[in-house]
Amino acid sequence: MDDLETLKARRAAVILAHNYQPDEVQDAADYVGDSFELSLLASRTEAAVIVFCGVHFMAEAAALLSPEKVVLLPDLKAGCPLADGATPSGVRSLRIAHPGAAVVAYVNSSAAVKAESDVCVTSANAVRVVSALPQDEIIFVPDTNLGLHIADRTGKRVITTGGYCPVHQAVTVEDVKRARHNTPGALVMVHPEVPPGVAAEADLVLGTGGMVRQARERPEEEFVVGTEAGLLYRLRRENPGKFFHLLSPALWCPDMKHTTLDKIAAALRDLSPRVEVPHEVAGPARRALERMLELAGDGR
Repeated sequence: MDDLETLKARRAAVILAHNYQPDEVQDAADYVGDSFELSLLASRTEAAVIVFCGVHFMAEAAALLSPEKVVLLPDLKAGCPLADGATPSGVRSLRIAHPGAAVVAYVNSSAAVKAESDVCVTSANAVRVVSALPQDEIIFVPDTNLGLHIADRTGKRVITTGGYCPVHQAVTVEDVKRARHNTPGALVMVHPEVPPGVAAEADLVLGTGGMVRQARERPEEEFVVGTEAGLLYRLRRENPGKFFHLLSPALWCPDMKHTTLDKIAAALRDLSPRVEVPHEVAGPARRALERMLELAGDGR
């Protein structure tokens, strides 16, 4: 059987792995990072084939930014309950109910939902982008906790829909208090998808890219990490002199663990499963992503 490097060369492929992917998948990837950061990187390479080791909405975003390339998702069962919490019809109903509001879609959403939106945001640039919008009323889908985080930091009226990431939603204030007791002096970093009470107890509220940067740049040597467990592998690998602890054992996403090295190899051999976005959806969805880049200046 051909190894991954041989298959990758044969297909002129690039392998992308999200920060939450299994350790061995991160090791096999050309790039490891945030979902949208990876899609941007792939669009700027000469690769003809993108293997996205993540979940379905991430592969869709890569297809939106690289319409001329083949985008593969090694396992189509890798979905996202958060992304599934928003639908195009639901967004259209919210527009009717709030005709003056801007519709903002988290990148953790389907291409069809992005197509119904005015602009997209990442967890890192959400406050920056929403602050730049002229509207004072914002419809935000699908993550309620990130929406509340945006409202708190922008002063705008943010209408949310009750969606959440079940992994981040499972973290509690007691988890933070326990971590502070067990690791006194450690810096507590949490993702903005956690409940507001948890975010209020943390030292920093950051997306995964921000956590990577803070772990590298800050003087602290010990960190408590409040996001999916897969990120710890990267943090420990890139910061060998520092110590990282998972905030809660609940921070484990089964969808992010569907990818295996055998599935990556099979995807490269067969050029399947492919992720494609219909033309009528791709155009408006791409415009929502492009407006985010205009307002934020980058994908972070």
